[in-house]
Amino acid sequence: MAYKIPEIRTVNVIRYVTPLREGGSLPAIAEADDDFFYVIKFRGAGQGKKALIAELIGAEIARAIGLKVPEIIFANLDEAFGRTEPDEEIQDLLKASVGLNLGLHYLSGSITFDPAVTNIPPELASKIVWLDCLLTNVDRTSRNTNMLIWYKELWLIDFGASLYFHHSWHNWREQAIKPFLLVKDHVLLPQASELERVNEELKKILSKELIMDIVNLIPDEWLEGEEEFNSVKAHREAYVEFLETRIAHSEIFVKEAENAREKII
Repeated sequence: MAYKIPEIRTVNVIRYVTPLREGGSLPAIAEADDDFFYVIKFRGAGQGKKALIAELIGAEIARAIGLKVPEIIFANLDEAFGRTEPDEEIQDLLKASVGLNLGLHYLSGSITFDPAVTNIPPELASKIVWLDCLLTNVDRTSRNTNMLIWYKELWLIDFGASLYFHHSWHNWREQAIKPFLLVKDHVLLPQASELERVNEELKKILSKELIMDIVNLIPDEWLEGEEEFNSVKAHREAYVEFLETRIAHSEIFVKEAENAREKII
Protein backbone atom coordinates (compact mmCIF):
# COMPACT_ATOMS: atom_id res chain seq x y z
CA MET A 1 0.00 0.00 0.00
CA ALA A 2 1.33 3.44 -0.95
CA TYR A 3 2.15 5.81 1.88
CA LYS A 4 -0.30 8.65 2.42
CA ILE A 5 0.66 11.74 4.36
CA PRO A 6 -1.31 11.45 7.59
CA GLU A 7 -3.62 14.05 9.01
CA ILE A 8 -2.14 14.01 12.47
CA ARG A 9 -4.83 14.26 15.11
CA THR A 10 -4.58 16.64 18.06
CA VAL A 11 -5.82 15.39 21.42
CA ASN A 12 -5.96 16.94 24.88
CA VAL A 13 -4.15 15.16 27.69
CA ILE A 14 -6.57 14.63 30.58
CA ARG A 15 -4.69 12.26 32.91
CA TYR A 16 -1.03 11.62 33.65
CA VAL A 17 -0.86 7.88 34.33
CA THR A 18 2.75 6.89 34.95
CA PRO A 19 6.26 8.04 34.02
CA LEU A 20 8.53 5.88 31.90
CA ARG A 21 11.85 6.65 33.50
CA GLU A 22 14.09 5.91 30.54
CA GLY A 23 17.04 8.18 29.93
CA GLY A 24 16.62 11.87 30.59
CA SER A 25 13.48 12.55 28.58
CA LEU A 26 10.92 11.32 31.14
CA PRO A 27 8.22 10.22 28.69
CA ALA A 28 4.97 9.09 30.27
CA ILE A 29 1.86 7.07 29.64
CA ALA A 30 -1.11 9.43 29.64
CA GLU A 31 -4.79 9.31 28.82
CA ALA A 32 -6.30 11.70 26.28
CA ASP A 33 -9.79 12.99 25.67
CA ASP A 34 -10.32 10.45 22.87
CA ASP A 35 -10.25 7.68 25.54
CA PHE A 36 -6.95 6.23 24.28
CA PHE A 37 -3.62 5.96 26.04
CA TYR A 38 -0.42 7.40 24.58
CA VAL A 39 3.27 7.51 25.33
CA ILE A 40 3.83 11.26 25.55
CA LYS A 41 7.15 12.89 24.68
CA PHE A 42 7.33 16.31 26.34
CA ARG A 43 8.69 19.50 24.81
CA GLY A 44 9.92 20.54 28.26
CA ALA A 45 12.24 17.54 28.60
CA GLY A 46 16.02 17.67 28.26
CA GLN A 47 16.28 17.64 24.45
CA GLY A 48 13.24 19.88 24.08
CA LYS A 49 11.38 20.38 20.84
CA LYS A 50 14.23 18.96 18.75
CA ALA A 51 13.53 15.47 20.10
CA LEU A 52 9.89 15.85 19.07
CA ILE A 53 10.93 16.94 15.57
CA ALA A 54 13.26 13.94 15.26
CA GLU A 55 10.50 11.65 16.52
CA LEU A 56 7.98 12.95 14.00
CA ILE A 57 10.32 12.89 10.99
CA GLY A 58 11.76 9.49 11.87
CA ALA A 59 8.42 7.83 12.50
CA GLU A 60 6.82 9.08 9.30
CA ILE A 61 9.80 8.19 7.10
CA ALA A 62 9.71 4.73 8.69
CA ARG A 63 6.02 4.46 7.90
CA ALA A 64 6.63 5.66 4.32
CA ILE A 65 9.05 2.78 3.65
CA GLY A 66 6.64 0.20 5.01
CA LEU A 67 7.83 -0.23 8.60
CA LYS A 68 5.42 -0.45 11.51
CA VAL A 69 5.28 2.55 13.84
CA PRO A 70 2.58 3.44 16.38
CA GLU A 71 0.22 6.24 15.37
CA ILE A 72 1.67 9.69 16.03
CA ILE A 73 -0.55 12.37 17.56
CA PHE A 74 -0.11 15.93 18.78
CA ALA A 75 -0.87 16.06 22.49
CA ASN A 76 -2.03 19.38 23.84
CA LEU A 77 -1.14 20.12 27.45
CA ASP A 78 -3.25 22.74 29.19
CA GLU A 79 -1.65 25.23 31.56
CA ALA A 80 -3.70 23.86 34.45
CA PHE A 81 -2.67 20.29 33.80
CA GLY A 82 -0.33 18.77 36.38
CA ARG A 83 -0.84 21.32 39.16
CA THR A 84 -1.88 18.51 41.47
CA GLU A 85 1.08 16.29 40.53
CA PRO A 86 2.93 15.55 43.83
CA ASP A 87 6.29 14.76 42.22
CA GLU A 88 8.11 18.10 41.86
CA GLU A 89 10.31 16.91 38.99
CA ILE A 90 7.29 15.77 36.99
CA GLN A 91 5.35 18.93 37.88
CA ASP A 92 8.21 21.08 36.56
CA LEU A 93 8.30 19.00 33.38
CA LEU A 94 4.57 19.46 32.81
CA LYS A 95 4.75 23.21 33.44
CA ALA A 96 7.52 23.48 30.86
CA SER A 97 5.51 21.46 28.33
CA VAL A 98 2.35 23.55 28.01
CA GLY A 99 1.21 23.54 24.39
CA LEU A 100 1.76 20.91 21.70
CA ASN A 101 3.69 17.79 22.62
CA LEU A 102 4.01 14.51 20.75
CA GLY A 103 2.42 11.17 21.53
CA LEU A 104 2.60 7.63 20.20
CA HIS A 105 -0.29 5.22 20.55
CA TYR A 106 0.43 3.00 23.55
CA LEU A 107 0.85 -0.62 22.41
CA SER A 108 -0.69 -2.32 25.41
CA GLY A 109 0.65 -5.83 25.95
CA SER A 110 3.73 -5.39 23.75
CA ILE A 111 7.08 -6.83 24.77
CA THR A 112 10.59 -5.52 24.17
CA PHE A 113 12.31 -7.01 21.14
CA ASP A 114 15.02 -9.47 22.15
CA PRO A 115 17.43 -10.43 19.33
CA ALA A 116 18.21 -13.71 21.11
CA VAL A 117 14.55 -14.71 20.95
CA THR A 118 13.18 -13.24 17.71
CA ASN A 119 14.85 -13.68 14.34
CA ILE A 120 14.34 -10.76 11.94
CA PRO A 121 14.35 -11.46 8.16
CA PRO A 122 17.31 -9.94 6.27
CA GLU A 123 15.17 -7.57 4.18
CA LEU A 124 13.40 -6.11 7.21
CA ALA A 125 16.66 -5.84 9.17
CA SER A 126 18.32 -4.12 6.21
CA LYS A 127 15.50 -1.57 5.90
CA ILE A 128 15.73 -0.69 9.57
CA VAL A 129 19.52 -0.37 9.51
CA TRP A 130 19.29 1.76 6.34
CA LEU A 131 16.69 4.00 7.95
CA ASP A 132 18.75 4.51 11.11
CA CYS A 133 21.82 5.34 9.03
CA LEU A 134 19.79 7.92 7.12
CA LEU A 135 18.51 9.45 10.35
CA THR A 136 21.79 9.00 12.25
CA ASN A 137 19.82 7.25 14.98
CA VAL A 138 22.26 6.41 17.79
CA ASP A 139 19.69 4.60 19.91
CA ARG A 140 18.90 1.16 18.50
CA THR A 141 21.55 -1.00 20.11
CA SER A 142 21.52 -4.27 22.03
CA ARG A 143 21.41 -2.19 25.22
CA ASN A 144 18.27 -0.38 24.10
CA THR A 145 16.66 -1.80 20.98
CA ASN A 146 13.71 0.62 20.85
CA MET A 147 11.65 -2.05 19.10
CA LEU A 148 8.60 -3.90 20.36
CA ILE A 149 6.85 -7.12 19.47
CA TRP A 150 3.11 -6.55 19.34
CA TYR A 151 0.73 -9.19 17.99
CA LYS A 152 3.77 -11.08 16.64
CA GLU A 153 4.93 -8.11 14.53
CA LEU A 154 7.93 -5.82 14.94
CA TRP A 155 7.18 -2.17 15.76
CA LEU A 156 9.70 0.68 15.86
CA ILE A 157 9.55 3.26 18.64
CA ASP A 158 11.56 6.24 19.86
CA PHE A 159 13.34 8.19 17.11
CA GLY A 160 14.08 11.07 19.49
CA ALA A 161 17.86 10.52 19.40
CA SER A 162 17.92 10.77 15.59
CA LEU A 163 19.14 13.74 13.54
CA TYR A 164 21.60 14.65 16.28
CA PHE A 165 23.22 17.23 13.98
CA HIS A 166 20.30 19.60 14.67
CA HIS A 167 21.36 20.15 18.28
CA SER A 168 24.07 22.30 16.71
CA TRP A 169 23.45 23.40 13.14
CA HIS A 170 27.17 24.10 12.62
CA ASN A 171 28.38 22.47 9.36
CA TRP A 172 25.05 20.70 8.87
CA ARG A 173 25.52 20.45 5.10
CA GLU A 174 28.79 18.60 5.66
CA GLN A 175 27.09 16.32 8.18
CA ALA A 176 24.57 15.31 5.52
CA ILE A 177 27.17 13.42 3.49
CA LYS A 178 29.10 11.79 6.32
CA PRO A 179 28.95 8.04 7.03
CA PHE A 180 27.16 6.91 10.18
CA LEU A 181 30.04 5.45 12.18
CA LEU A 182 27.87 4.27 15.08
CA VAL A 183 26.10 1.79 12.81
CA LYS A 184 28.65 -0.71 14.13
CA ASP A 185 26.57 -0.91 17.33
CA HIS A 186 23.19 -1.42 15.61
CA VAL A 187 21.37 -4.43 17.05
CA LEU A 188 20.19 -5.63 13.61
CA LEU A 189 23.42 -5.11 11.67
CA PRO A 190 24.35 -8.85 11.65
CA GLN A 191 21.05 -9.67 9.88
CA ALA A 192 21.23 -6.73 7.43
CA SER A 193 22.59 -8.62 4.43
CA GLU A 194 20.49 -6.82 1.78
CA LEU A 195 21.57 -3.23 2.25
CA GLU A 196 22.49 -2.56 -1.37
CA ARG A 197 19.19 -3.88 -2.66
CA VAL A 198 17.01 -2.00 -0.16
CA ASN A 199 19.07 1.14 -0.80
CA GLU A 200 17.91 1.23 -4.41
CA GLU A 201 14.33 0.46 -3.41
CA LEU A 202 14.04 3.02 -0.64
CA LYS A 203 15.68 5.85 -2.57
CA LYS A 204 12.91 5.54 -5.15
CA ILE A 205 10.23 5.75 -2.47
CA LEU A 206 11.64 8.77 -0.64
CA SER A 207 11.10 11.42 -3.27
CA LYS A 208 11.71 15.12 -2.73
CA GLU A 209 7.96 15.71 -2.62
CA LEU A 210 7.42 13.05 0.02
CA ILE A 211 10.22 14.38 2.22
CA MET A 212 8.77 17.89 1.94
CA ASP A 213 5.34 16.61 2.89
CA ILE A 214 6.71 14.85 5.97
CA VAL A 215 8.76 17.85 7.11
CA ASN A 216 5.70 20.06 6.60
CA LEU A 217 3.98 18.08 9.36
CA ILE A 218 6.21 19.78 11.95
CA PRO A 219 4.20 22.43 13.84
CA ASP A 220 5.56 25.95 13.38
CA GLU A 221 5.85 26.40 17.15
CA TRP A 222 8.44 23.61 17.30
CA LEU A 223 10.59 25.44 14.75
CA GLU A 224 10.49 28.91 16.25
CA GLY A 225 13.45 30.51 17.98
CA GLU A 226 16.34 28.75 16.22
CA GLU A 227 19.16 31.31 16.02
CA GLU A 228 20.70 29.70 12.94
CA PHE A 229 17.70 30.63 10.78
CA ASN A 230 15.90 33.91 10.19
CA SER A 231 12.49 32.28 9.74
CA VAL A 232 10.50 29.13 10.40
CA LYS A 233 10.39 28.57 6.64
CA ALA A 234 14.20 28.56 6.39
CA HIS A 235 14.44 26.22 9.37
CA ARG A 236 11.98 23.81 7.78
CA GLU A 237 13.77 23.94 4.42
CA ALA A 238 17.05 23.00 6.12
CA TYR A 239 15.57 19.71 7.31
CA VAL A 240 14.36 18.99 3.78
CA GLU A 241 17.76 19.79 2.28
CA PHE A 242 19.60 17.67 4.85
CA LEU A 243 17.41 14.62 4.20
CA GLU A 244 17.42 15.03 0.42
CA THR A 245 21.21 15.34 0.39
CA ARG A 246 21.65 12.34 2.64
CA ILE A 247 19.34 10.19 0.50
CA ALA A 248 21.13 11.27 -2.68
CA HIS A 249 24.46 10.20 -1.14
CA SER A 250 23.16 7.08 0.61
CA GLU A 251 25.92 4.92 -0.87
CA ILE A 252 28.27 6.56 1.67
CA PHE A 253 26.40 5.31 4.73
CA VAL A 254 25.53 2.00 3.07
CA LYS A 255 29.22 1.31 2.43
CA GLU A 256 30.06 2.15 6.05
CA ALA A 257 27.34 -0.23 7.26
CA GLU A 258 28.56 -3.03 4.99
CA ASN A 259 32.14 -2.58 6.17
CA ALA A 260 31.04 -2.62 9.81
CA ARG A 261 28.96 -5.75 9.19
CA GLU A 262 31.89 -7.59 7.63
CA LYS A 263 33.86 -7.10 10.84
CA ILE A 264 31.26 -8.73 13.07
CA ILE A 265 30.05 -11.73 11.04
